[in-house]
Amino acid sequence: MNRIHWVPLFIAALLAGGCVSTGTYEKKVEEARLLDNTVKALESEYAGLLKQKEGLVLEKKDLTQNLTAALQQSADLQQDLVSARADTDRLERVLSTRSQEAGQAMAEMRQNIDRLEGDNRRLQQQITDLASQVEKERVARETRVAEVKSTYDELGSKMESEITRGEITISDLQGRLTVNMVERILFDSGRADVKPAGLEVLRRVGEILGGVKEKEIRVEGHSDNIPISTRLAQTFPSNWELSTARATNVVHFLQEKVGIPGERLSACGFSEFRPVADNATSEGRAQNRRIQIVLVPIEERVEAPPTK
Repeated sequence: MNRIHWVPLFIAALLAGGCVSTGTYEKKVEEARLLDNTVKALESEYAGLLKQKEGLVLEKKDLTQNLTAALQQSADLQQDLVSARADTDRLERVLSTRSQEAGQAMAEMRQNIDRLEGDNRRLQQQITDLASQVEKERVARETRVAEVKSTYDELGSKMESEITRGEITISDLQGRLTVNMVERILFDSGRADVKPAGLEVLRRVGEILGGVKEKEIRVEGHSDNIPISTRLAQTFPSNWELSTARATNVVHFLQEKVGIPGERLSACGFSEFRPVADNATSEGRAQNRRIQIVLVPIEERVEAPPTK
């Protein structure tokens, strides 16, 4: 803004009138000077106000932009808050569900623990019972072994002469006592009836073996590989029939004459198919023609199938 320098003009006007005294003039000059200073101050203040206005306009613009940004940020934060609340609600539902599931799982786990503890107690009891049973079986087995050994010793003592002549052999393998009797002491060649001398031997053997408890007495008939002669073929078509008939007759004698219960006896024939010696020699064939009386544990007995 261009300022008009009116003070000199005012002074000049006063001088031109010629009616102003010196004192008045000086007073007016001073007033004009003060007024000019006031105007200058006002102009300076006005310029400052204009500059301040420009600054305020810029500041307002910045504030407006900041306000717009703040409002947008507030809107974004509000949206985030809504999303956060939704997530919180969802998480609370998930946590509630998981808490229920965890509670149910804990309850099931406690039930399983209780069941396992019960199973463990039963298992411990079974182990205790089994250990007791094993101990009883061990004692019983040792008793049976001792009984078999005693029977073995008794047979060896009472059948000493037959053993010495090679007519009888006795073996004890893992508690299975076997009395092996060659053919000549019991039977004539090709016959199944026990000879009188053989009956006496069978009686002594049967009385000893019959005293052994919890054992089955199995009588096995064996032959050599020489076919049955034509003369005997009608009675014994093969060595199967001959070996089985001999074993059966021995069982009959042990049951009927010695008094051994029938449920403890069994008979079987093996023909020539379980030799103990070489059938190529007469000595070997003589050893293969034999009766074996075997003490078998009761648990090995073959039970007959139930009748329908």
